[in-house]
Amino acid sequence: MPIRSPLNGEEGIDFTIIELLFFAYRDFTSDPDQILAEYGFGRAHHRVVHFVNRRPGLTVAELLDVLKITKQSLARVLKQLIDTGHIIQVQGPRDRRQRELYPTAKGRALLMELAAPQSRRIADALAEAATVDRAAIERFLKAMVDPELREQIDRRSKDELTSKDEPLDYRQSGKREAG
Repeated sequence: MPIRSPLNGEEGIDFTIIELLFFAYRDFTSDPDQILAEYGFGRAHHRVVHFVNRRPGLTVAELLDVLKITKQSLARVLKQLIDTGHIIQVQGPRDRRQRELYPTAKGRALLMELAAPQSRRIADALAEAATVDRAAIERFLKAMVDPELREQIDRRSKDELTSKDEPLDYRQSGKREAG
């Protein structure tokens, strides 16, 4: 027998927020998805380009830790980004097994192209939610991340920051050395 009544928060589940997150994510990723398709890339490429641009010199091991994916999953995406000249891979200066990742000018331009519509969408949403404190939104989104992984998104202390666009330091949480 089919169930004809919609779910409305049974057992304390907040379906409204869940649904809003689904819709927000769908639209937040839709513009970059169209751009990525023109390059023959997907969301995995976007994530790699994003984090390598935000933290140039990030090792492959650190990137794996941030993305929570397998080496095999990353290998194909990384190879494409290297082959197309968006990222370069450099041997680590202290440990020759480490591979550090850096964006090229082409990789930086791609991230800026992908981030522009997302940034506009965020700015529009923040303007619409004018009564809401941006810090509260940031706290909410950070609280959505597993507690043991939050240090990956923590910024350095305020006195170390030179601008609001200072790269995030993901190295604090990297456990693996060889990459």
